[in-house]
Amino acid sequence: MKKIVITGGAGFIGSHIVDEYVENYPNAKIVVLDKMTYAADIRNVQRHIGNKNFDLIVGDICDLATCEQALEGADLLIHAAAESHVDNSFGNSLVFSQTNVVGTHCLMETCRKLKTPKIIHVSTDEVYGEVLEGEAHEEALLKPTNPYSASKAAAEMVIRGFMQSFNLPVIMIRANNMFGTRQYPEKIIPKFILMLNNDEKLTLHGNGENKRHFLAVRDFTNALMVLTNKGEIGECYNIGTTQEYQNIEMAKMLCGLFDKSEDDYITYVEDRPFNDGRYAVNWDKITALGWKPKISLEEQMPEIIKWYVERAERWAA
Repeated sequence: MKKIVITGGAGFIGSHIVDEYVENYPNAKIVVLDKMTYAADIRNVQRHIGNKNFDLIVGDICDLATCEQALEGADLLIHAAAESHVDNSFGNSLVFSQTNVVGTHCLMETCRKLKTPKIIHVSTDEVYGEVLEGEAHEEALLKPTNPYSASKAAAEMVIRGFMQSFNLPVIMIRANNMFGTRQYPEKIIPKFILMLNNDEKLTLHGNGENKRHFLAVRDFTNALMVLTNKGEIGECYNIGTTQEYQNIEMAKMLCGLFDKSEDDYITYVEDRPFNDGRYAVNWDKITALGWKPKISLEEQMPEIIKWYVERAERWAA
């Protein structure tokens, strides 16, 4: 491939995708299209700036001209840009629809016009809704339960329409929650790390028993690489992990690593309007292509803590 475009490439997941593709496609032009909202950071891709094969376009995926500028001559689009924090979606849901639905629509229209050969769309396991028992397969009905997951499901419907009407060459992926460095501290792991580093109490919604699976972002980017090479156009792939934790378990783990008392540092707040009890996906389909998760959250947590503590001034009030 000669040119790969990654939307949202200055954010948490996107910047790790950039690292993966720069390493595996050293002769390809890597173009990042990012609006540089609060969750993005130029430092996430700093080491690539100045590389003749790397371009950063600061722009909005909702602007067709910007999309066309980025995608002209592209062999692959990896669409990872999204508003993704569920809590924010309850208070500012229209922004989520604008970015996640209209932005995706603009990208698909541009890809249709330019005849982009391959598109990988990064969706989420949250489109399946609450899965209290068992696991959701790729053919399961979409049952989003909040404005964020509804906007991601709507984006998938837009893409499905383009796939059916225009044979748009898309691979869809739905992944579990992710962990790693560079994640903006609104998600539970970096948020709690910085709170404990500041000697603040951890706040859990409701009773803290909601469960989430946690997938290493580097396992995720490896899965993307497998799908780039082996994924079937028109198919959807779940990307999952067996690492499942209740929020209270995550809080206790972090308290232990900071040598702080659970009783003194864990408190509870009112639950959000609807808080899914659990998400879970079946990922046999991508396993059949040779991928499986390898990175342990518990083993990586000290390294992640060190990364955030060393950079705590980035998010100081």
